[in-house]
Amino acid sequence: MPVYNKLVRDLIPEIIHKSGKECRTRILDDEEYQKELNVKLKEESEEYFAASKSEEALEELADMLEVIRSLATVHGSSWEQLDALREQKAQARGGFKDKVYLIDVDDNA
Repeated sequence: MPVYNKLVRDLIPEIIHKSGKECRTRILDDEEYQKELNVKLKEESEEYFAASKSEEALEELADMLEVIRSLATVHGSSWEQLDALREQKAQARGGFKDKVYLIDVDDNA
């Protein structure tokens, strides 16, 4: 029997049961939940970097967004508030669309 011991999407136990298999789960407390979301974000990030095709990369980015949404809630925010913060930063400092790569800064100028 495979042992996973990891945070999974809410419908995974139902999907497992529909396939004719059994599984055991438990509900995490708030501290465990935040810790496991951090682990999950790292896992999804590693899967993104390991992706060899754009389709796979987009799947992993979608997974990362879902984890980030949950982390925003854990930190007392909503997705909308997080996106508004992202927009404020983009207006103040720009985004990454222009592909600017900073080489160095001359402190003596």
